[in-house]
Amino acid sequence: MDDPVLLTGASGRVGQAILDGIGDDYDWRLLDREPPTGDTDHEFVVADVTDEAAVRDAVEGVGAIVHLAGDPRPEAPWESVLRNNIDGTQTILEAAVDEDIERFAFASSNHAVAHFETDREPDLYREHDDFRLDGTELPRPGNLYGVSKASGEVLGRYYHDEHDLSFAAVRIGNLTEGHPPIDYERGQAMWLSPRDCAHLFDCCLSADYGYEIVYGISDNDRKYYSLERAREVLGYDPEDNSAEWDGDEKVA
Repeated sequence: MDDPVLLTGASGRVGQAILDGIGDDYDWRLLDREPPTGDTDHEFVVADVTDEAAVRDAVEGVGAIVHLAGDPRPEAPWESVLRNNIDGTQTILEAAVDEDIERFAFASSNHAVAHFETDREPDLYREHDDFRLDGTELPRPGNLYGVSKASGEVLGRYYHDEHDLSFAAVRIGNLTEGHPPIDYERGQAMWLSPRDCAHLFDCCLSADYGYEIVYGISDNDRKYYSLERAREVLGYDPEDNSAEWDGDEKVA
C-alpha cells in the first residue's frame, strides 16, 4: 500500500503491538488524544475522534484506517461509550467514505459476545469443550463497553452495504505482554500475543474482503473462538499458543 495508514488510538496497548510488529511495513499517520511520550518515527496527530474537523484532516490522503480509539474500560459509563466509542466510530467512518478509503479495520472486543459464556463457563475455557463462536452469531454484550463495540460492528455493516467500504471487525481477546495469564483459564483461552496481533491487523490491511467479523486470538489449545474465518479470508497464520508457556518461559 503506497498511501499512508491512519492508526487511531495509536498510543494504546493494541496500537503499540501493531507498531512494534509491522511499524516498518507501512507509512503510518498516528492519531491519539494525548501527545506521544517519546520520540516517534511517524507523523503524529493529536486529536479526539469525536472532533469531526480534526478527523477529516487526519483521514485526508490515507489509503486505509485501523481504528482503535475509544474508551477501553469494561466498566465505562454510557455517556463515555456513546461519545467516544459509538459517535467517534461513526465520525471516522463517515470521513472514510467521503475520502474513498479502501479498507477499514475496527478493533471490536470479546466483550461484544461475553454473555455467550454465561451458561457455559468454565467448561468452554477447556480443551475438551468443542463450542466455538465464529463471527456469524449475533452479539451478546457483557457490559456497555461491549454494546459500543457491537454498535461499531453494525455501523461497519451499514457503511459497507451503503458505500462498499471494506470493513473488518476484529473481536480482540486478551492481549498481554510477554506471556499469557498462566492461572486464568479464560485468559488462556482468549490470549492474543503481540506478534499475532500485529500479524492479524497486517492481514486486515492486505487481504481482499467485503465485510468480516473475525476473532483476534492466538492459536491456543484452549479456545472457544474459531479462527477459521480469519485464516480463510484474511490469511491469518498465528504463531503463538498459550499452552506453550510455563510461567515466564516458552516451553515448546
